[in-house]
Amino acid sequence: MRMRTGIASLAIQLPSRVLDVRDLATLRGIDPDKFTKGLGCGEIALCSDDENVVTLAAGAAKRAIARWGGDVKDIGLVVVGSETAQDMSRPLSAFMAEAIGLEGAYRSYETKHACYGGTVALRQALEWRASGAARGKAALVVASDVALYAPKDPGEPTQGAGAVAFVVEEPTVASVDLESYAWSEPVFDFWRPVGESFPRVDGPLSLDCYNRGALRCFQQLADARFGGDLEATFEHFAASCFHVPFPKMVKKAVRHIGEQAGWDEATTARLYGTKVDPTMGWNRQVGNSYTAALWMSVASVLAGADEGTELAAFSYGSGFGTELLTLRAGPAAKEGAWAAEFEADVADRERIDASTYEAWRTVRPVAAE
Repeated sequence: MRMRTGIASLAIQLPSRVLDVRDLATLRGIDPDKFTKGLGCGEIALCSDDENVVTLAAGAAKRAIARWGGDVKDIGLVVVGSETAQDMSRPLSAFMAEAIGLEGAYRSYETKHACYGGTVALRQALEWRASGAARGKAALVVASDVALYAPKDPGEPTQGAGAVAFVVEEPTVASVDLESYAWSEPVFDFWRPVGESFPRVDGPLSLDCYNRGALRCFQQLADARFGGDLEATFEHFAASCFHVPFPKMVKKAVRHIGEQAGWDEATTARLYGTKVDPTMGWNRQVGNSYTAALWMSVASVLAGADEGTELAAFSYGSGFGTELLTLRAGPAAKEGAWAAEFEADVADRERIDASTYEAWRTVRPVAAE
């Protein structure tokens, strides 16, 4: 008999600093509209000198475990998905476990596939539970990242940081369908060679891959459940969440799907405006948190959702790999306790100005430091 499995607890951790992209635009001598209207960006979450990918992961994990209320001895799997390398051998799961004092009879490892790594971690935990190998134990899964680009890089306004943690056990927050829809191609659209501090990006190729992956995944879902009708697919779900490198990239992907499906402009605008754009409110306050970005969006939709609410979640990782998942809100989603934590983190952040940011970049050049 297949074990009931899904998200039993969910938590978010944001860093303690924030920069308005309009201030960054002024610093770089660029029209702020290019960042706000052109990219759809709002704020950049930034780490202080004592924060990094590990402290973010640990903070989110502590919150998720506390809200779960279970015994940590019943955790049999600990996985951290990230593209912010801390060490080439020791997994981030070990750094995080050390930070929260977690040890015992559990499997521990790190998953990496650019921004898709958090989704891979969650999928493996779900499949581990469903297979029976878990023997009734829960999994702790964390997606954590710090996105930094070289100063003056075109990607600088899309920077961000954050972590989303899940306890995978009973589907009290949400159930996740084990049937998903994936598409991968081996390309170099975004990558960071060993020893280099910042990623290399082929922007046009990355946009094209993202669009192609989104279309391929949604078409598979449409073919499997909605007779191939993409419009009916989007209409069915209360929300369709996407990985959010920056909001305009998501809008272009929906437009691409609409063009391929033969939607008129009004239909595309309606579906984007009602099913997709509202899911990115938290992302606009955080920036790109890489592996956590999709799940930041999903968390915002689940918070306050009625039990049974269905949503789609499209994950993208450069290189490239994509996967489309479907979720159904559980009874604990309505309360959405993690939303209060998110709002508190946002309210407590130190808002820095452009000169402070410029000085900070001279001493904190790399995301993993």
